[in-house]
Amino acid sequence: MEGEKMVWGGFGSGRLCQARSDPSLLQGRVLVTLLEMEMRYLPCWRTMAKVQKEIQPHMRSRLAGWMLEVCEQETCEKEVFPLSMNYLDRFLSLMPLEKSRFQLLGATCLFLASKLRQTIPLSVETLCAYTAYSSRPEELRTLELLLLEKLRWDIAAPTPQDFVEQLLGALGPPAARERLIQKHTDTFIALCTTDGEFVSFPPSVIGAASLAAAVCGLRLRLPGIPPETRLFTDLLARFIRCDPECVRTCQDQLEVSLHTRLRQAPAQTLPPHKSQEPERSPTPTDIQEVNL
Repeated sequence: MEGEKMVWGGFGSGRLCQARSDPSLLQGRVLVTLLEMEMRYLPCWRTMAKVQKEIQPHMRSRLAGWMLEVCEQETCEKEVFPLSMNYLDRFLSLMPLEKSRFQLLGATCLFLASKLRQTIPLSVETLCAYTAYSSRPEELRTLELLLLEKLRWDIAAPTPQDFVEQLLGALGPPAARERLIQKHTDTFIALCTTDGEFVSFPPSVIGAASLAAAVCGLRLRLPGIPPETRLFTDLLARFIRCDPECVRTCQDQLEVSLHTRLRQAPAQTLPPHKSQEPERSPTPTDIQEVNL
């Protein structure tokens, strides 16, 4: 049916009606507004380390992996996961938490983010089921109120996908290519969001670096997109009004993170035809499919 489409973040196996992209929302003024507000929502990793006595960095990575799995199982909107992690990191920067309630906090962040970004939000009962019923619905609702209080009800944080939409609108790739680029970019954003090393990067930089890694990894040659990786990264940096070295640093760190993830993953997660190729790129971002 026209006007309906399957979404990465649909709910269940059905179809959700979504509005088509509004060209007026892909203009410079919207990007400028996003850039002006993004710094307000950045968590402070140094403060987090001082505030938290029981929560360790490796625990965040494990919880993030669980939250990403929940989003994938429930086919959440692609913005739900990075937004929920923003809530989690900001809360951990403000208030100490017992490790026994860490998964409950993750479920609460998913619940709140899905309310903001989904047509049909995740239910309390569903999220409690994903915790193997170690969390009760009343506990989740109570923590939701505390989370909102600590965040001062300021929860409309930009996500990297918001900036990617603006960047793709400015670049204007063909529709078929855009879907492929968006898919790979979302994978890199999920990787950045899961890895605590990227907490200090603004969402605009994560979005630009993920987009650069996706386009260069796919080796696409598109109108308006420079063929050289460095020139393309510089172009994206100008769009988001950022020092190109900052975007390159994030992109390089993304390469390292992906390489580490691929080393840890079983060999069967890689596409079979890749292992038969005699030569490979020196960077890992040309992998066509990555299972996080």
